[in-house]
Amino acid sequence: MNMIRIADRTLCQKEAVFSFKEKLEIARYLDRLNVDQIDLPKIENEKTDILLINTMATFVRDAVLSVGTDIDRFGIEKALHAVSGIANAGIRIEVPVSPVGMEYIAKKKAPALIAAVAEAVSACKEAGVFTEIYALDATRAEESFLAELTKAAKDADLITLSDDAAEMLPDSFARFVGSISAESGIGVAASNKNGLACADAVLAAKAGASCIKTSAVGTEDIPLETFATVLKNCGNTNGLSSKIRYTELNKTIKQIGWVTDNNSNEKSVVNVSDVDESGIRLTQESQRDDVNSAISRLGYDLSIEDQEAVYEAFTRIAAKRGVVDAHELDAVIASVALEVPQTYKLESYVINSGNIINTSAQISMRRDDQILNGIDLGDGPVDAAFLAIEKIIGHHYELDDFQIQALSEGKEALGQTVVKLRNNGKLYSGKGISSDIIGASIRAYISAVNKIIYEENNG
Repeated sequence: MNMIRIADRTLCQKEAVFSFKEKLEIARYLDRLNVDQIDLPKIENEKTDILLINTMATFVRDAVLSVGTDIDRFGIEKALHAVSGIANAGIRIEVPVSPVGMEYIAKKKAPALIAAVAEAVSACKEAGVFTEIYALDATRAEESFLAELTKAAKDADLITLSDDAAEMLPDSFARFVGSISAESGIGVAASNKNGLACADAVLAAKAGASCIKTSAVGTEDIPLETFATVLKNCGNTNGLSSKIRYTELNKTIKQIGWVTDNNSNEKSVVNVSDVDESGIRLTQESQRDDVNSAISRLGYDLSIEDQEAVYEAFTRIAAKRGVVDAHELDAVIASVALEVPQTYKLESYVINSGNIINTSAQISMRRDDQILNGIDLGDGPVDAAFLAIEKIIGHHYELDDFQIQALSEGKEALGQTVVKLRNNGKLYSGKGISSDIIGASIRAYISAVNKIIYEENNG
């Protein structure tokens, strides 16, 4: 029985633009579905992309998070830096292997490209990460060059052959895949522009491919639902199987489709994107009425004193930055509006997470002179922590919004979280800052809770 690895490329689709929240949700759905690998795009904005990868690693339990990179030393070093310290990390080195691709994209002659592949694989394996060579346009490469490439990449964990041109029919593609001799596993990817990508994948798997590149939504790649359904219905008779949870397949694909199709209508729950989708852009020239209008658009109902405090803080930030967007205004409101004594103070927290256990959180908080403890299970570290806090305070508040923003760059980047809770129709926000996103999230939640309790007791 050939156990097929499923590597999903939904987050790498060329035409798709996902918010940070959507990327996290899609990755969590794919992990629940038991895909073996989640392909992530190349690093573009180090500040937000590194924060994204580290945050995603806390939510994804089993799947390898494979970060893409070009075949150049700088790109590989940047990708390795992004995944350092992540147990389920992988590097996907995308190599143009057709004669045209080598000349115009990689800008290397065949011998230089072979040497670069060997060097890249060595660097990634030395770093201890899952290493994949992704051969772009492989069906139009010269046979002798592919043979040299597989030898150079013999220490890689996976060599993926991609039929980008979709010029081969499924039987020809299967013969092509079967002709490649490699010590590492062979993966396949195929364009679906002719509607034959699933047939390509099935016949390639029968020919010995051990990994199939799919997409849960979109029309560019091998469709995950169709391919997994074929494995479910025909796998036993054809010696093919996978880890996919078939009973959840249709439901999960619909959930992912709902995330991608309804992003413009759905209220943000987690947003770490540098792009502000609210349309709020305040400048140094913005007046009090402009700022108060933006505060109302964000859903807040502030007192005159809090409006004045927010405006004063806004003017200081606008003088330095020039433009203040919705994320920054949210952070200002969380920092200066309704400043209250701390009814609850965080003492400590312990998060337990892994691929064979449910995520649990143990939170200790102080109220007056009493230490209160709460333990709960959740769908990821943040969810578990928030549920544990609710156990302590004995109340559930509606989570209206949960934002994560990168404040600095690098592995020890500071992350700022803003938690917005709704109580009796009114919005309250809290802010937390830490290099530990979970800790920042807990502090932000407690800050918002303290504001609710203060107003209830002194309203």
